[in-house]
Amino acid sequence: MAAKPKRHDDLDAIDRRILSALRADGRLTTQALAEKVGLSPSPCWTRVKRLEESGVIENYVAVLNHGALGLSNTVFVEVTLDKHDDKVLDLFGEALARTPEVIEAYLVTGDYDFLVKVVVSGTDHYERFLRETLYRLPGIRQTRTTFGLRALKRAISVDPLQMR
Repeated sequence: MAAKPKRHDDLDAIDRRILSALRADGRLTTQALAEKVGLSPSPCWTRVKRLEESGVIENYVAVLNHGALGLSNTVFVEVTLDKHDDKVLDLFGEALARTPEVIEAYLVTGDYDFLVKVVVSGTDHYERFLRETLYRLPGIRQTRTTFGLRALKRAISVDPLQMR
């Protein structure tokens, strides 16, 4: 069982430097990371392991360029459901999680129930996604689509050195 994630105020300046460096380059060797944050390798490795075990570091990933994969359109879909009971919300959320075009999905407050971020190759692909995937999910009352024109900022996580 994973340890409970640390609270942000439990992180000292060295932990924040480690997290910031790994956020920028998750492939840093322990030696290179230690040099960046001003530690020797052994205590640096110990801190990284503690941050992983506590849940502050969730995972290491490769960030893919969607455009290079032929998925140059980012689409935001607001979804409103007919019902709001736990079963309906859970089933809808599970269906979104299984859908390859969906890269993020949030249950939200406000005028709609879900905000879904989708990547597609173009409008034909998006129409196919709507008809063959999204609209086949039960319980949808309405959707509203917004195409992203250009990403002004894109980050996987916050930089702990920039947070107050």
